[in-house]
Amino acid sequence: KTPVRTKLGEANLKNLISLGVNHIDFTIDPIIEKIFTYKAFKKFGSPVIPMHMALHAIPLQIAVNFKIPLILWGENSAYEYGGEEQYRGVRLNHEWLIKYGVTNGTTAKDWIDDDLSKESLSPYFWPSDKKQGKADVFAIFTGHYFNWDPIQTYEISKSYGFKAATNAKTGFYKFADIDDSFLITIHHWMKWYKFGFTRLWDNLSIEIRNDRMSRDEAIKIVREKGEELPEEEIKSFCNYLDIKESHFFEIVSKFRNRKIWGKNDSGVWYIENFLIDDWKWS
Repeated sequence: KTPVRTKLGEANLKNLISLGVNHIDFTIDPIIEKIFTYKAFKKFGSPVIPMHMALHAIPLQIAVNFKIPLILWGENSAYEYGGEEQYRGVRLNHEWLIKYGVTNGTTAKDWIDDDLSKESLSPYFWPSDKKQGKADVFAIFTGHYFNWDPIQTYEISKSYGFKAATNAKTGFYKFADIDDSFLITIHHWMKWYKFGFTRLWDNLSIEIRNDRMSRDEAIKIVREKGEELPEEEIKSFCNYLDIKESHFFEIVSKFRNRKIWGKNDSGVWYIENFLIDDWKWS
């Protein structure tokens, strides 16, 4: 589980269990998890590499060890957000994990060092395709079989007791990313420095493609929301890692993409030819 699960996330999990499913809650050594999170954030500007590595590894490990034949994942991000045709298949395999597993192309083996031993990182290792095949484990994306629409998925989930947040935690959808207190918010906000857009843009693009919103309406929302600096989440993240906010922003600044960011005459960072002409740079 995420080291910082929200009350709403806990309530939704309990509701899921109450529907009639067996459930295993796996907690990774919090000391190792914290060290790994800091290293990932410092090296790649992504604090969720450990989370994503584990959420794929643990179900695969359990399935292989107990010879559970089928794993059902939700959407395939190669479909939902765009990606190469070769990754749009039905099966989640090692090649897909490297490309779309949100680990910056790394595996658990790449993180072994003086602080993180192979043994301590054991929850993060993905069983190989060969091991999965030997155990007759088949991991598939349900999004391969039908159009994975986040709004439709939410409506179905709501009918079974799932509860959304009052306001969107990050991005546009009030039902997404609500089980984690701050890690996923920091992860998505870093896109602003790396790519010049935020999670809000991701979600609004989906709404446009599903004909629920026009491009002009989406741009209006982006203009109103602005950068959405997650001040409270940054404070929580720094408290979690026991680092100063000044150190946080030192790390963040290293990931500002100089190919798209530049400084104006006043020394303020900005993006030339930005989508919104009257954007307030700060």
